[in-house]
Amino acid sequence: MAKLYFRYGVMGSSKSANALMVRYNYEERGQKALMVKPALDQREGESVVNSRIGLNYVCIWFEDLMKMSEGDIKDYQCVIVDEAQFLNHAQVDYLTEIVDDMNVPVICYGLRADFSGHLFPGSEALLACADIIEEVKTICWCGKKAICNARFDKNGVVLKEGEQVVLGANDCYIGLCRKHWKAGDLGPDGPVKQ
Repeated sequence: MAKLYFRYGVMGSSKSANALMVRYNYEERGQKALMVKPALDQREGESVVNSRIGLNYVCIWFEDLMKMSEGDIKDYQCVIVDEAQFLNHAQVDYLTEIVDDMNVPVICYGLRADFSGHLFPGSEALLACADIIEEVKTICWCGKKAICNARFDKNGVVLKEGEQVVLGANDCYIGLCRKHWKAGDLGPDGPVKQ
């Protein structure tokens, strides 16, 4: 039976790299995996999943997935969705149809919560209905598990208010443990943009 997976982690936990490796593993074994991401994420200006370590692969927009026929989707052994936090509830419901009605596994990667500690809509929906929820882990500067996404300004001040989505500002985010996120502490060698 196919399942819906939600693999979440903070900024910098290698979620996209994991998604790209899973795609590679399917195709290395002669199976087809479809890479998908929401059209909201147009940082690269094209439909490509990129990771910080230089891996990338062409994908389709989520909206194009919803236009595909059931037969075309069933040609794939897996659907992999990057940046799943940007999905809405109806789109996550559609993923459950792919899993339940078409028997195609769907693996979603994304952030659980934003920089202010609030769930993204797509993440909220996935946490409610995913068959399997897994954390992609990384660490805070102190060595504890990072569970919070910190957004900081050019002076290194951790921000807790502002727009939920700011694309293309990866150099203004870092994963922190809850204690250091609450304290706004980026560490002794914390990133500071000048």
